[in-house]
Formats: sequence, C-alpha cells, structure tokens
Amino acid sequence: MAAQGLILILIIGGVAGWLAGLIVKGYGFGLLGNIVVGIVGALVAGWIFPMLGLGFGGGILASILHATIGAVVVLFLVRLIKRA
Repeated sequence: MAAQGLILILIIGGVAGWLAGLIVKGYGFGLLGNIVVGIVGALVAGWIFPMLGLGFGGGILASILHATIGAVVVLFLVRLIKRA
C-alpha cells in the first residue's frame, strides 16, 4: 500500500471516529482511539451494508459517511457491552 493510501485511511478513520463520538455522546477516545473506531467502523459498515443492499457511491465524503455510520454502530455495541 502506498503511503498516500495509508494517510487517507488514517484521515478518514479519524474524521469518522470523531463524528461518531459526537453522535454517540460521551464516547470520545482521543485521536488514536477515534482513528481505530473509524477504521473498525468502516470494516463493520463494509460488511453490513452490502447485505442490506445499501451503497453510497465513491469518493471521500461517501467513505467518511460510510465509516461514520459503521463507527456509530461500533460505539453503540461498546455501550451495550459496558452496561452488561
């Protein structure tokens, strides 16, 4: 993977994790945590959305939206696990 692709993945993951932290109040994990949550969220959304027949097209904004929705799902799951 080229360095530019890795940097883009980290930026999209960070933005998506940050946005998900704003949506799910009280779940900010700092810069590295937000990047991890955003990347994991993108993986989760990449697994769930095709099964539901959903797609957002291509581009950076679509990738951020995709990863943000997945990160929100991940944060809700984290919240449910912490309550149990």
